[in-house]
Amino acid sequence: MTAFSMPYPSPELTIRCGLDFAYDAQNYTPMILVVQPQSNSWQKIVSEQLSFYPNVPVQTYLDSHGNVIHRLILPPGRTAVRHDSFISVPSVPENYGMMHDLPVQVSELSPELLRYTMPSRYCDSDRLMAFAQQRFGHITHGLPRVQAICDWVHSNIEYRFASGSPYTAASEVINQGYGVCRDFAHCAVALNRCFNIPTRYVTGLVPDVAYQDPGTPMDFHAYLEAYIGHRWHTFDARFNVPRMGRVKIACGLDAVDGAFSTLFGPAALALFQVWSYQVDPAGVRLGDPIDMSRRLDGTPLLRFPPRQSRGHSAA
Repeated sequence: MTAFSMPYPSPELTIRCGLDFAYDAQNYTPMILVVQPQSNSWQKIVSEQLSFYPNVPVQTYLDSHGNVIHRLILPPGRTAVRHDSFISVPSVPENYGMMHDLPVQVSELSPELLRYTMPSRYCDSDRLMAFAQQRFGHITHGLPRVQAICDWVHSNIEYRFASGSPYTAASEVINQGYGVCRDFAHCAVALNRCFNIPTRYVTGLVPDVAYQDPGTPMDFHAYLEAYIGHRWHTFDARFNVPRMGRVKIACGLDAVDGAFSTLFGPAALALFQVWSYQVDPAGVRLGDPIDMSRRLDGTPLLRFPPRQSRGHSAA
């Protein structure tokens, strides 16, 4: 059985994820939000709540990448937004069985996929062609090359907290040698596109399922998906190891398509909190206070709620 025909594993874990934030605006300010996780073959939305205070009119639609977009106008004063959700995910690492997949010829790509082979604002692959050929041209095309690119970015770009800039493209990150997770993702996406591999930038949440809690504040995370063997594979140049429980929120050409908020006028971010952790859905309800003492993750041991316990442990 090929990876293309391989059925997805059953979702067995419940991730509680969401965010609480507020903006202060002096005037009416248009805004779009990208905060709602996607529901697909790998992750299922079990339940969710999205609240706006004050209760402003909101338009919801899907953009050209399949992201759920909320469009609204901030009134003068403070507007608070809270999204809380339970997401069901499999208890296996991502890219299950991926090594069976083979690259897809450019001539076979649909227009929707072909756009992910082209340069974009932050993934300036046209400036990295010679660099990419020199370092990765000898690697087997397909998944081995994607992994080699992620290995290089992980090993050669230094992670510096709070060093990100909205003006820095992948070629500039490679030259300076440091960045944040969005920069890691932009570099890997751009380098993959140099080899006509459809690759998209992804934003989401990475709970510490079967993984030791590093003790850093929870936040959104940027990674990538490469299209090999007629399906998308998840790669993460920042952490560079397969993870369990990852929750995808949005994807696109680069960070422009994945920003959690885009403002069309001045407004100040006054509050920002993100959460993503594994829970027993029988003991937690949406809207409850965030209580990290109820988490099941944060340890190398993969844990299930008592009624599901199987003695699994991380490899």
